[in-house]
Amino acid sequence: MRQTISYIFPVYNNSASLKELLKQVRVVMKKSAPEYATQFIFVNDGSRDDSLKVLRELAAKYEDVLVLSLSRNFGHQAAVSAGLDHTIGDAVIIMDADLQDPPRVCAELIVKWEEGNQVVYAQRRTRKDSVFKRITANVYYRALAKMSSVSIPRNTGDFRLVDKKVVEVVRTMHEYHRFLRGMFSYVGFTQAAVPFDRDARVGGKSEYTIKKLMKLAKAGVFGFSDAPLQFVTRLGFTVSVLSVVGILYAIALRIFFPWITVPGWTMIVVAVFFMGGVQLVMLGVIGEYIGRIYNEVRNRPTYVVAEEFGNGKKA
Repeated sequence: MRQTISYIFPVYNNSASLKELLKQVRVVMKKSAPEYATQFIFVNDGSRDDSLKVLRELAAKYEDVLVLSLSRNFGHQAAVSAGLDHTIGDAVIIMDADLQDPPRVCAELIVKWEEGNQVVYAQRRTRKDSVFKRITANVYYRALAKMSSVSIPRNTGDFRLVDKKVVEVVRTMHEYHRFLRGMFSYVGFTQAAVPFDRDARVGGKSEYTIKKLMKLAKAGVFGFSDAPLQFVTRLGFTVSVLSVVGILYAIALRIFFPWITVPGWTMIVVAVFFMGGVQLVMLGVIGEYIGRIYNEVRNRPTYVVAEEFGNGKKA
């Protein structure tokens, strides 16, 4: 029986690139891996353009295309999770639908998988993004590498190939705030990198706003590290030590140098504002973890499929 390679494409306002994306991936598969059957899963994540219309055309034209249309925009990580829950492949390739993840790299991912690696992640050498995005991404991944309890490779996104065994394990992880690149690192297995140069976007603009990027960054930090809580503890201890030193200093002046007047108003005001700020930061960090616990306890679905069509499940 032929093995199957499943592809997952999270779609959000990508109508301009969908047909070209599928065309290029098919060419790569036909040229480099013709022995595999294919399943193409497009997850429409509440697109506001003509993406759903284009996906209907693709599903009607190709028998190995499956389309999942979510009831609203749940976010990139939720869309990929929906795709993972519907794959039938012996290996699954996750890639963006805007052609920034070059389809030609898929051939290299498959080769690495055939060599025995169960997670093969595409690692960016270069990226055609703004200077601001490149700098902030570099700083974030360096910070995450130092804080995280698992080793998450730098300069990687969700573009990767994962073996069926890995997919089955990740399916059991019912986390609401999902950071998939961290989850794939957490499960372990044999992993390898494929360096690549990220292409420019085909049509449209990036839908990852600063707010969405911050949300994803928080998911990585708070989902795979307790460093913020450790920081709060250390900060509280440091402030306490400084307070004790200040008290001893004031007592020493009172006993040994009673003629020295200690100015008080400015110091008191500064100390009050400083301690208030420290307490608010501590409460904010603790609140992030409590909020995540609350979301997990509610056990709401990560995504909701409003419509499913295409014959991709029969690939």
